[in-house]
Amino acid sequence: MNLILVTLFTFIFNIPFGYWRANVKKFSLQWVLAIHLPIPFIIFERIFSNIGFALYTYPVLIAAFFIGQFSGSKLYSRRLKHGYTPLTSCLFMDIIKQV
Repeated sequence: MNLILVTLFTFIFNIPFGYWRANVKKFSLQWVLAIHLPIPFIIFERIFSNIGFALYTYPVLIAAFFIGQFSGSKLYSRRLKHGYTPLTSCLFMDIIKQV
């Protein structure tokens, strides 16, 4: 049960970072930060939830990490395609401006 919750947290937590990553130049400092800033929080969540660092947890959490990043990137692309402008790098601010 804990692995499912941590996986869900990892996925949801990475969506805004994928959104941010989609709006910056590839391989820039912001791009690197958008990928690496969530990692300490995920490590903390692994420790806090007592799932530890067992080998079987890695594929699940790595997949959730990348799917979250990919989902955020696709969300940015979709909002851009449908004309929600001006778009920023912050998913939450863009949603608030839309409402």
